Amino acid sequence: MTVHHHIDESTLLRYASGDLDEAFSVIVAAHLAMCGDCRKALRLANDIGGSLLDREEPAPLADNALERIMSGIDTAGGRIEQRTIDQDADADVPVPLRRFIGNRLDEISWKRVAPGVRRHRIEIDAPSSLYLLHIGPGKAVPEHGHGGAEMTLILSGAYRDQLGRFGPGDIADLDEHVEHQPRVEPGAPCICVVATEEPTRFKGVFSRLLQPIVGI
Repeated sequence: MTVHHHIDESTLLRYASGDLDEAFSVIVAAHLAMCGDCRKALRLANDIGGSLLDREEPAPLADNALERIMSGIDTAGGRIEQRTIDQDADADVPVPLRRFIGNRLDEISWKRVAPGVRRHRIEIDAPSSLYLLHIGPGKAVPEHGHGGAEMTLILSGAYRDQLGRFGPGDIADLDEHVEHQPRVEPGAPCICVVATEEPTRFKGVFSRLLQPIVGI
């Protein structure tokens, strides 16, 4: 797999420091599972962070510090076990996503939200939204912007927009200043996982009227 679009450096640093909410963290982790270059960049970020911590003066810990850490680990472990991650040789879902949607894209239950567009909402404990989109071959999403950060990871198929071609493993790490109109390439649907801080801002009047129904 050749990845052409990578995580923004500032996003990678936020991920390394634990500053992203769960929706965006899941997408970053899934991209890292598909992109060796970003895994190397993350290791470098972790090394830099570790070096900076080594220079800090030690601080006293609260008496219950270890108990609180172990409690947090137990809670996170419980969330991970909500869906068993099988070592399925035929799996086409990145490992960080499997606890949410299973191992195979063809087993996902979709809800039709517009002609040629289907959605699968992922329930998470975060202020941001996380969902999958299945967009038919040749279909275009109406031109739109974003009220905040939006991150899209391509799992299958490909689309093109003003920023280039996005295929499997590519990630669009966008902010509120970007407006675009993705169009899926012919021949196969595009399946992607999306995290958004705010609802999409469609430009056309008709598209804006449909936005509450579409729900993306």
